[in-house]
Amino acid sequence: MHIDWWTLALQTVNVLILVWILGRFFFRPIMEVVAKRQQEANKLLEDAARERDEAVNMRAEADKVRANIAARREDLIAAARAEVQSEKQNMLAQTSQELAKLRADADAAIVRDRAAAEAQLIAHAGDLSVEIARRLLGRVPHRVLLRTFLDEICAEVQSLPAEARDGVAAAVTTGRQVEVVTAAPLSDQEMQNVSATLEKAFGAELPLVFRSDPAIIAGIEVHGPNTIIRNSWAADLERIRRELKA
Repeated sequence: MHIDWWTLALQTVNVLILVWILGRFFFRPIMEVVAKRQQEANKLLEDAARERDEAVNMRAEADKVRANIAARREDLIAAARAEVQSEKQNMLAQTSQELAKLRADADAAIVRDRAAAEAQLIAHAGDLSVEIARRLLGRVPHRVLLRTFLDEICAEVQSLPAEARDGVAAAVTTGRQVEVVTAAPLSDQEMQNVSATLEKAFGAELPLVFRSDPAIIAGIEVHGPNTIIRNSWAADLERIRRELKA
């Protein structure tokens, strides 16, 4: 087999020239295009990765915001419940105070009404007792009543302290009068009898002045300078009224 080295050399040169031409005018632009496309693809991948990271961050931020909103919502609900409970307690306390005030006012009104009713009843009983006393006394002879009350007032005079009796008896020396009050006017004989009895009880002569006052109902009252001795139904009824009011 015969090899033509010149032909082989020329063909080799042609191949090299073809490879250079291909590399210079075909493969390089293609490589540049491929490199450019690779760069664009890398850029797209980087953009996609960045957008994905941004999306992840946005989702995390959204989750955080949503969690904050949920927590804020729970706080608002808790605050609203606390405010409602506080308002409820305040309303209950205010209602209790108002009820207590109403109860106290009602109790006070009951006490006032009861006191007024008792006072009215006592007043009515006093008036009724006075009327009954007047009717009963109308059946008793005047001289009997006078003797009875005169004896009782003499007994009261005897029970007085010595200073009180001496004070009434001293009216003689001081020029002051001692007043004897009866329910009905006395006759001259009755006045003399009363004067003698009282002077005996006081142990001294008294400057007596007589007057009548139907308000005492029955009995005798001695009004001295510093001492008043009452033995009358009016005084007894007044004492009973005070005891009933106590």
